[in-house]
Amino acid sequence: MKLRIFTPLLVFVLFVALVSLACGSTPAEPTAAPAQVGAAPPPTAAPVQADTEAPSIDAPGETSGAVSSLQDVQGAVIQIEAQGTFVDPEFGEYAGAGRGSGFIIDPSGIAVTNNHVVTGAALLKVWIGGDTSKTYNARILGVSECSDLAVIQIEGGPFPYLEWYDQPIKVGLDVYTAGFPLGEPEYALTKGIISKEHADGETNWASVDSVLMHDATINPGNSGGPLVDADGKVVGVNYAAYKSADQYFAIAPDVAIPIIKKLSAGQDVDSIGVNGAAVRSDDGSLAGIWVSSVKSGSQAGDAGITGGDIIVELEGFPLAADGTMADYCDIIRSHDQSDAVSVSVVRFATAEYLEGQLNGDELAVVQTFGGGDNTGGDTDAPPANTAGYYTLYDDNGAIALNVPNAWTQTDTSVWEGNWGSSDFAAASIIATTDVS
Repeated sequence: MKLRIFTPLLVFVLFVALVSLACGSTPAEPTAAPAQVGAAPPPTAAPVQADTEAPSIDAPGETSGAVSSLQDVQGAVIQIEAQGTFVDPEFGEYAGAGRGSGFIIDPSGIAVTNNHVVTGAALLKVWIGGDTSKTYNARILGVSECSDLAVIQIEGGPFPYLEWYDQPIKVGLDVYTAGFPLGEPEYALTKGIISKEHADGETNWASVDSVLMHDATINPGNSGGPLVDADGKVVGVNYAAYKSADQYFAIAPDVAIPIIKKLSAGQDVDSIGVNGAAVRSDDGSLAGIWVSSVKSGSQAGDAGITGGDIIVELEGFPLAADGTMADYCDIIRSHDQSDAVSVSVVRFATAEYLEGQLNGDELAVVQTFGGGDNTGGDTDAPPANTAGYYTLYDDNGAIALNVPNAWTQTDTSVWEGNWGSSDFAAASIIATTDVS
Protein backbone atom coordinates (compact mmCIF):
# COMPACT_ATOMS: atom_id res chain seq x y z
CA MET A 1 0.00 0.00 0.00
CA LYS A 2 1.24 3.48 -0.83
CA LEU A 3 0.27 6.47 1.31
CA ARG A 4 0.40 10.02 0.02
CA ILE A 5 1.62 12.66 2.43
CA PHE A 6 3.03 16.18 2.16
CA THR A 7 5.08 18.13 4.65
CA PRO A 8 4.62 21.81 5.57
CA LEU A 9 7.42 24.35 5.43
CA LEU A 10 9.53 23.03 8.28
CA VAL A 11 13.19 22.15 7.72
CA PHE A 12 14.04 18.81 9.31
CA VAL A 13 17.57 18.16 10.51
CA LEU A 14 17.28 14.42 10.14
CA PHE A 15 18.94 12.09 12.64
CA VAL A 16 17.92 8.61 11.45
CA ALA A 17 18.98 5.59 13.49
CA LEU A 18 17.84 2.08 12.56
CA VAL A 19 14.67 3.33 10.92
CA SER A 20 11.84 1.23 9.53
CA LEU A 21 10.68 2.31 6.07
CA ALA A 22 6.99 2.97 5.96
CA CYS A 23 4.81 1.53 3.20
CA GLY A 24 7.44 2.33 0.54
CA SER A 25 5.87 5.76 0.39
CA THR A 26 6.38 7.84 -2.74
CA PRO A 27 4.51 11.12 -2.27
CA ALA A 28 2.61 12.59 -5.18
CA GLU A 29 0.31 15.58 -5.42
CA PRO A 30 -3.25 14.56 -4.43
CA THR A 31 -5.94 15.27 -6.98
CA ALA A 32 -8.69 15.85 -4.43
CA ALA A 33 -6.92 18.74 -2.73
CA PRO A 34 -8.32 22.26 -3.18
CA ALA A 35 -6.91 23.94 -6.25
CA GLN A 36 -5.20 26.91 -4.59
CA VAL A 37 -3.50 25.60 -1.46
CA GLY A 38 -4.59 22.01 -1.19
CA ALA A 39 -2.04 19.66 0.28
CA ALA A 40 0.64 22.02 -0.88
CA PRO A 41 4.10 20.52 -1.34
CA PRO A 42 7.09 22.34 0.13
CA PRO A 43 8.79 24.80 -2.19
CA THR A 44 12.15 24.22 -3.79
CA ALA A 45 15.07 24.79 -1.48
CA ALA A 46 16.78 27.51 -3.52
CA PRO A 47 15.21 30.96 -2.98
CA VAL A 48 14.26 32.63 -6.23
CA GLN A 49 13.20 36.02 -4.89
CA ALA A 50 15.78 38.57 -5.91
CA ASP A 51 14.56 41.48 -3.78
CA THR A 52 16.11 40.38 -0.49
CA GLU A 53 17.15 42.49 2.48
CA ALA A 54 18.98 41.59 5.68
CA PRO A 55 19.15 44.77 7.78
CA SER A 56 21.58 45.10 10.65
CA ILE A 57 20.22 45.43 14.18
CA ASP A 58 21.41 45.76 17.73
CA ALA A 59 22.15 42.47 19.44
CA PRO A 60 18.97 40.84 20.81
CA GLY A 61 18.31 41.85 24.38
CA GLU A 62 20.12 45.20 24.10
CA THR A 63 16.94 46.96 23.05
CA SER A 64 13.29 46.24 23.70
CA GLY A 65 9.95 47.74 22.79
CA ALA A 66 7.69 47.67 19.77
CA VAL A 67 9.43 47.52 16.41
CA SER A 68 8.56 50.57 14.32
CA SER A 69 10.47 49.99 11.08
CA LEU A 70 11.17 47.25 8.58
CA GLN A 71 14.88 47.55 9.36
CA ASP A 72 14.31 46.54 12.99
CA VAL A 73 12.01 43.57 12.35
CA GLN A 74 14.93 41.14 12.54
CA GLY A 75 15.37 41.76 16.27
CA ALA A 76 11.94 40.28 17.00
CA VAL A 77 12.08 37.31 14.60
CA ILE A 78 13.19 33.98 16.03
CA GLN A 79 14.50 30.66 14.79
CA ILE A 80 13.08 27.65 16.63
CA GLU A 81 14.60 24.19 16.83
CA ALA A 82 12.20 21.50 18.04
CA GLN A 83 13.97 18.31 19.12
CA GLY A 84 12.22 15.02 19.75
CA THR A 85 11.26 11.63 18.40
CA PHE A 86 8.92 11.61 15.42
CA VAL A 87 7.43 8.99 13.13
CA ASP A 88 7.37 9.61 9.39
CA PRO A 89 5.49 7.49 6.82
CA GLU A 90 8.61 7.27 4.65
CA PHE A 91 11.47 7.21 7.15
CA GLY A 92 9.78 5.52 10.10
CA GLU A 93 10.80 6.47 13.64
CA TYR A 94 13.68 8.89 14.03
CA ALA A 95 15.17 11.25 16.55
CA GLY A 96 15.42 14.61 14.91
CA ALA A 97 15.23 18.36 15.06
CA GLY A 98 12.95 20.52 12.97
CA ARG A 99 13.68 24.19 12.42
CA GLY A 100 11.10 26.86 11.79
CA SER A 101 10.60 30.57 12.37
CA GLY A 102 8.44 32.67 14.67
CA PHE A 103 8.13 36.18 16.06
CA ILE A 104 7.88 37.84 19.47
CA ILE A 105 4.62 39.70 20.24
CA ASP A 106 5.28 40.79 23.83
CA PRO A 107 8.42 42.06 25.61
CA SER A 108 8.09 39.21 28.13
CA GLY A 109 9.04 36.72 25.41
CA ILE A 110 5.65 35.48 24.22
CA ALA A 111 6.10 34.40 20.60
CA VAL A 112 3.98 33.04 17.76
CA THR A 113 4.84 30.17 15.42
CA ASN A 114 3.11 27.23 13.71
CA ASN A 115 1.74 24.19 15.50
CA HIS A 116 3.62 21.87 13.15
CA VAL A 117 6.91 23.48 14.21
CA VAL A 118 6.62 22.68 17.92
CA THR A 119 3.94 20.15 18.89
CA GLY A 120 5.27 16.84 20.15
CA ALA A 121 8.81 18.11 20.65
CA ALA A 122 10.68 17.19 23.81
CA LEU A 123 12.88 20.30 23.75
CA LEU A 124 12.64 23.76 22.19
CA LYS A 125 15.67 25.93 21.49
CA VAL A 126 15.36 29.52 20.28
CA TRP A 127 17.76 32.00 18.67
CA ILE A 128 16.70 35.63 18.33
CA GLY A 129 17.43 37.80 15.33
CA GLY A 130 20.01 35.41 13.91
CA ASP A 131 22.31 35.77 16.91
CA THR A 132 23.60 32.23 17.52
CA SER A 133 25.89 33.24 20.39
CA LYS A 134 23.03 32.83 22.86
CA THR A 135 20.48 30.01 22.96
CA TYR A 136 17.17 30.50 24.76
CA ASN A 137 14.93 27.81 26.18
CA ALA A 138 11.21 28.01 25.50
CA ARG A 139 8.03 26.19 26.47
CA ILE A 140 4.71 25.78 24.73
CA LEU A 141 1.81 27.80 26.15
CA GLY A 142 -0.90 26.64 23.77
CA VAL A 143 -1.44 25.14 20.32
CA SER A 144 -4.11 24.92 17.64
CA GLU A 145 -3.44 22.09 15.23
CA CYS A 146 -6.44 22.95 13.03
CA SER A 147 -5.36 26.59 12.66
CA ASP A 148 -1.65 25.64 12.64
CA LEU A 149 -0.82 28.21 15.30
CA ALA A 150 1.19 27.91 18.49
CA VAL A 151 2.34 30.30 21.21
CA ILE A 152 5.57 29.76 23.13
CA GLN A 153 7.20 31.50 26.09
CA ILE A 154 10.88 32.34 25.70
CA GLU A 155 12.93 32.57 28.88
CA GLY A 156 14.43 35.98 29.64
CA GLY A 157 13.54 39.41 28.36
CA PRO A 158 12.60 42.09 27.85
CA PHE A 159 12.71 41.63 24.09
CA PRO A 160 11.81 43.75 21.07
CA TYR A 161 8.46 42.69 19.67
CA LEU A 162 6.21 43.09 16.64
CA GLU A 163 2.77 44.68 16.55
CA TRP A 164 -0.15 43.64 14.37
CA TYR A 165 -1.18 45.49 11.22
CA ASP A 166 -4.51 47.11 12.14
CA GLN A 167 -5.69 48.46 8.78
CA PRO A 168 -7.82 46.72 6.13
CA ILE A 169 -5.60 44.41 4.09
CA LYS A 170 -5.95 45.16 0.39
CA VAL A 171 -4.68 43.51 -2.76
CA GLY A 172 -1.44 45.19 -3.83
CA LEU A 173 -0.16 45.90 -0.31
CA ASP A 174 3.63 45.58 -0.18
CA VAL A 175 4.62 42.77 2.18
CA TYR A 176 7.80 41.01 3.28
CA THR A 177 8.40 37.43 4.42
CA ALA A 178 10.81 37.47 7.38
CA GLY A 179 12.50 34.43 8.85
CA PHE A 180 15.22 31.83 8.64
CA PRO A 181 14.79 29.72 5.49
CA LEU A 182 16.47 26.36 4.94
CA GLY A 183 17.24 25.97 8.64
CA GLU A 184 20.20 28.35 8.37
CA PRO A 185 20.94 31.01 11.00
CA GLU A 186 21.08 33.82 8.42
CA TYR A 187 18.03 36.09 8.49
CA ALA A 188 16.27 36.66 5.17
CA LEU A 189 13.64 39.12 4.00
CA THR A 190 11.81 38.66 0.68
CA LYS A 191 9.46 41.18 -0.90
CA GLY A 192 6.08 40.74 -2.56
CA ILE A 193 2.49 41.94 -2.59
CA ILE A 194 -0.86 40.69 -1.35
CA SER A 195 -2.41 39.04 -4.41
CA LYS A 196 -5.65 37.77 -2.87
CA GLU A 197 -7.47 38.74 0.33
CA HIS A 198 -9.45 35.53 0.81
CA ALA A 199 -7.82 32.34 -0.47
CA ASP A 200 -8.77 28.76 0.42
CA GLY A 201 -6.77 27.69 3.48
CA GLU A 202 -7.41 23.94 3.47
CA THR A 203 -4.22 21.87 3.56
CA ASN A 204 -3.34 18.37 4.66
CA TRP A 205 -1.89 19.64 7.96
CA ALA A 206 -4.39 22.39 8.91
CA SER A 207 -7.86 23.70 8.11
CA VAL A 208 -8.11 27.48 7.89
CA ASP A 209 -11.22 28.76 6.12
CA SER A 210 -9.57 31.83 4.63
CA VAL A 211 -5.96 32.97 4.26
CA LEU A 212 -4.01 35.71 2.53
CA MET A 213 -2.30 34.86 -0.76
CA HIS A 214 0.94 36.70 -1.55
CA ASP A 215 4.14 36.33 -3.59
CA ALA A 216 6.83 37.14 -1.00
CA THR A 217 8.78 33.90 -1.33
CA ILE A 218 8.49 31.35 1.47
CA ASN A 219 11.02 28.53 1.75
CA PRO A 220 11.33 25.57 4.13
CA GLY A 221 12.26 26.98 7.53
CA ASN A 222 10.00 30.04 7.14
CA SER A 223 7.12 28.21 8.84
CA GLY A 224 5.62 30.36 11.59
CA GLY A 225 7.50 33.50 10.62
CA PRO A 226 5.81 36.87 10.11
CA LEU A 227 4.59 38.51 6.94
CA VAL A 228 5.13 42.23 7.59
CA ASP A 229 4.44 45.53 5.88
CA ALA A 230 6.89 48.35 5.14
CA ASP A 231 6.56 49.63 8.73
CA GLY A 232 7.28 46.26 10.31
CA LYS A 233 3.68 45.50 11.31
CA VAL A 234 2.52 41.88 11.14
CA VAL A 235 0.16 41.34 8.21
CA GLY A 236 0.01 37.56 8.66
CA VAL A 237 1.59 34.35 9.95
CA ASN A 238 3.25 32.43 7.11
CA TYR A 239 2.32 28.78 6.97
CA ALA A 240 1.96 27.34 3.45
CA ALA A 241 3.32 27.56 -0.09
CA TYR A 242 2.53 26.28 -3.54
CA LYS A 243 5.89 26.80 -5.19
CA SER A 244 5.02 25.68 -8.71
CA ALA A 245 2.36 28.39 -8.89
CA ASP A 246 4.43 31.00 -7.01
CA GLN A 247 1.65 31.22 -4.41
CA TYR A 248 2.34 31.68 -0.70
CA PHE A 249 -0.14 31.84 2.15
CA ALA A 250 -0.40 33.55 5.53
CA ILE A 251 -2.99 33.56 8.30
CA ALA A 252 -4.44 37.07 8.59
CA PRO A 253 -4.59 39.01 11.90
CA ASP A 254 -8.40 38.87 12.13
CA VAL A 255 -8.19 35.06 12.13
CA ALA A 256 -4.98 34.68 14.12
CA ILE A 257 -5.36 37.20 16.97
CA PRO A 258 -8.45 35.71 18.73
CA ILE A 259 -6.81 32.27 18.69
CA ILE A 260 -3.42 33.59 19.81
CA LYS A 261 -5.01 35.35 22.80
CA LYS A 262 -6.40 32.01 24.02
CA LEU A 263 -3.13 30.19 23.33
CA SER A 264 -1.20 32.85 25.26
CA ALA A 265 -3.45 32.16 28.26
CA GLY A 266 -2.51 28.48 28.18
CA GLN A 267 -5.61 27.22 26.39
CA ASP A 268 -5.35 24.84 23.43
CA VAL A 269 -7.78 25.63 20.62
CA ASP A 270 -9.24 23.15 18.10
CA SER A 271 -6.65 20.60 19.08
CA ILE A 272 -6.36 17.10 20.53
CA GLY A 273 -2.57 17.30 20.85
CA VAL A 274 -1.14 15.74 17.70
CA ASN A 275 1.35 16.86 15.08
CA GLY A 276 0.06 15.20 11.96
CA ALA A 277 -1.22 15.37 8.42
CA ALA A 278 -3.92 13.87 6.24
CA VAL A 279 -2.87 10.77 4.28
CA ARG A 280 -4.64 8.40 1.92
CA SER A 281 -3.79 5.28 -0.05
CA ASP A 282 -3.68 5.31 -3.84
CA ASP A 283 -6.67 3.00 -4.09
CA GLY A 284 -8.69 4.93 -1.51
CA SER A 285 -8.94 1.95 0.82
CA LEU A 286 -7.33 3.85 3.70
CA ALA A 287 -7.40 7.52 4.65
CA GLY A 288 -6.90 9.34 7.90
CA ILE A 289 -4.67 11.60 9.95
CA TRP A 290 -1.09 10.38 10.20
CA VAL A 291 0.29 11.11 13.67
CA SER A 292 3.93 12.18 13.65
CA SER A 293 4.12 12.99 17.36
CA VAL A 294 1.84 13.54 20.35
CA LYS A 295 1.83 16.24 23.02
CA SER A 296 2.22 14.75 26.50
CA GLY A 297 -0.88 15.14 28.68
CA SER A 298 -3.14 15.93 25.72
CA GLN A 299 -6.43 14.21 24.90
CA ALA A 300 -4.66 12.18 22.22
CA GLY A 301 -1.85 11.18 24.57
CA ASP A 302 -4.23 10.22 27.37
CA ALA A 303 -6.28 8.12 24.93
CA GLY A 304 -3.19 6.12 23.99
CA ILE A 305 -2.61 7.58 20.53
CA THR A 306 1.07 7.46 19.60
CA GLY A 307 3.39 8.45 16.77
CA GLY A 308 2.85 6.25 13.71
CA ASP A 309 -0.89 5.84 14.30
CA ILE A 310 -3.44 6.78 11.65
CA ILE A 311 -6.65 8.27 13.05
CA VAL A 312 -9.23 6.95 10.59
CA GLU A 313 -12.48 7.99 12.29
CA LEU A 314 -13.83 10.47 14.83
CA GLU A 315 -17.36 9.92 16.11
CA GLY A 316 -17.70 7.18 13.47
CA PHE A 317 -17.03 9.63 10.62
CA PRO A 318 -14.28 8.67 8.10
CA LEU A 319 -11.47 11.22 7.86
CA ALA A 320 -9.28 12.72 5.11
CA ALA A 321 -11.06 11.16 2.13
CA ASP A 322 -10.34 14.40 0.23
CA GLY A 323 -6.70 14.55 1.36
CA THR A 324 -7.27 17.48 3.74
CA MET A 325 -7.84 18.03 7.46
CA ALA A 326 -11.26 19.63 6.84
CA ASP A 327 -13.52 16.87 8.20
CA TYR A 328 -11.19 16.15 11.12
CA CYS A 329 -11.15 19.80 12.16
CA ASP A 330 -14.88 20.31 11.62
CA ILE A 331 -15.56 17.49 14.08
CA ILE A 332 -13.09 18.86 16.64
CA ARG A 333 -14.57 22.35 16.33
CA SER A 334 -18.08 21.00 16.90
CA HIS A 335 -17.12 19.62 20.33
CA ASP A 336 -15.83 21.17 23.55
CA GLN A 337 -12.30 20.30 24.61
CA SER A 338 -13.72 18.19 27.47
CA ASP A 339 -16.25 16.20 25.41
CA ALA A 340 -15.88 12.44 25.08
CA VAL A 341 -15.30 11.75 21.37
CA SER A 342 -15.02 8.26 19.89
CA VAL A 343 -11.82 7.59 17.94
CA SER A 344 -10.67 4.75 15.68
CA VAL A 345 -7.01 4.16 14.90
CA VAL A 346 -4.97 1.94 12.57
CA ARG A 347 -1.56 1.01 14.01
CA PHE A 348 0.63 -0.58 11.35
CA ALA A 349 3.56 -1.11 13.72
CA THR A 350 1.58 -3.82 15.51
CA ALA A 351 -0.95 -4.59 12.74
CA GLU A 352 -3.87 -3.54 14.93
CA TYR A 353 -7.14 -1.67 14.65
CA LEU A 354 -8.03 0.14 17.89
CA GLU A 355 -11.04 2.00 19.22
CA GLY A 356 -11.49 4.25 22.23
CA GLN A 357 -12.41 7.77 23.25
CA LEU A 358 -10.83 11.16 23.66
CA ASN A 359 -11.61 12.20 27.26
CA GLY A 360 -12.90 8.70 27.92
CA ASP A 361 -11.96 5.06 27.44
CA GLU A 362 -8.36 4.45 26.39
CA LEU A 363 -7.71 2.79 23.03
CA ALA A 364 -8.18 -0.99 22.97
CA VAL A 365 -7.49 -3.51 20.20
CA VAL A 366 -10.65 -4.62 18.41
CA GLN A 367 -9.07 -6.28 15.38
CA THR A 368 -5.70 -7.41 14.06
CA PHE A 369 -4.62 -7.79 10.47
CA GLY A 370 -1.86 -9.98 9.07
CA GLY A 371 1.63 -8.88 8.31
CA GLY A 372 1.28 -5.14 8.73
CA ASP A 373 3.29 -2.67 6.70
CA ASN A 374 5.97 -1.91 9.29
CA THR A 375 4.87 1.71 9.29
CA GLY A 376 6.83 3.66 11.88
CA GLY A 377 6.45 2.72 15.53
CA ASP A 378 8.75 -0.26 16.11
CA THR A 379 12.39 -0.18 15.09
CA ASP A 380 15.01 -2.87 14.97
CA ALA A 381 16.77 -3.46 18.29
CA PRO A 382 20.08 -1.59 18.55
CA PRO A 383 23.29 -3.62 18.55
CA ALA A 384 24.47 -4.83 21.93
CA ASN A 385 27.87 -3.17 21.62
CA THR A 386 27.05 0.55 21.77
CA ALA A 387 29.54 1.59 24.43
CA GLY A 388 31.22 4.85 23.50
CA TYR A 389 30.19 7.56 21.06
CA TYR A 390 31.77 9.65 18.34
CA THR A 391 30.70 12.95 16.79
CA LEU A 392 29.43 12.87 13.23
CA TYR A 393 29.07 16.02 11.09
CA ASP A 394 27.04 16.55 7.94
CA ASP A 395 28.88 17.46 4.73
CA ASN A 396 28.25 21.20 5.17
CA GLY A 397 29.11 21.31 8.87
CA ALA A 398 25.66 22.62 9.76
CA ILE A 399 24.76 19.89 12.26
CA ALA A 400 26.58 17.46 14.53
CA LEU A 401 25.37 14.28 16.20
CA ASN A 402 26.90 11.97 18.80
CA VAL A 403 26.31 8.37 17.70
CA PRO A 404 27.38 4.99 19.15
CA ASN A 405 30.72 3.69 17.94
CA ALA A 406 28.97 0.58 16.63
CA TRP A 407 27.01 2.66 14.10
CA THR A 408 29.70 2.69 11.43
CA GLN A 409 27.46 2.91 8.37
CA THR A 410 26.85 6.61 7.74
CA ASP A 411 25.58 9.02 5.13
CA THR A 412 26.21 12.73 5.72
CA SER A 413 25.32 14.06 2.27
CA VAL A 414 22.66 16.68 1.62
CA TRP A 415 19.18 15.15 1.83
CA GLU A 416 17.56 15.82 -1.54
CA GLY A 417 14.17 14.74 -2.75
CA ASN A 418 10.86 15.96 -4.03
CA TRP A 419 7.21 16.15 -3.19
CA GLY A 420 5.24 16.07 -6.41
CA SER A 421 6.96 18.46 -8.79
CA SER A 422 8.77 20.39 -6.06
CA ASP A 423 12.34 19.71 -4.97
CA PHE A 424 13.85 20.19 -1.53
CA ALA A 425 17.28 19.97 0.10
CA ALA A 426 18.30 19.86 3.76
CA ALA A 427 21.27 19.01 5.94
CA SER A 428 21.07 15.40 7.15
CA ILE A 429 22.90 12.71 9.06
CA ILE A 430 22.12 9.01 8.79
CA ALA A 431 23.91 6.65 11.16
CA THR A 432 23.04 2.99 11.55
CA THR A 433 24.40 -0.52 11.32
CA ASP A 434 23.10 -0.80 7.75
CA VAL A 435 22.79 2.47 5.83
CA SER A 436 21.12 0.69 2.91
